Amino acid sequence: MFCNRTKEFLSQHGIAFEERDVTSDERAIEELQRRSLMTTPVTLVDDQVVVGFDTATLARLLDIDQHVAEKG
Repeated sequence: MFCNRTKEFLSQHGIAFEERDVTSDERAIEELQRRSLMTTPVTLVDDQVVVGFDTATLARLLDIDQHVAEKG
């Protein structure tokens, strides 16, 4: 559920992203395990890791106007 909301948020703000499905992509699962992450969604912005549907952090890292992000 939160994966879809994260993708929707990024799309609404014109942010390109690469989707990796941990249910079918063994490398994606391994990458999460290397980072000691056991939940999704995980969004990488440069070297920053955002876990969960965190619009405030995504907006800050992606330089999205916070007032616009809150409506999205």
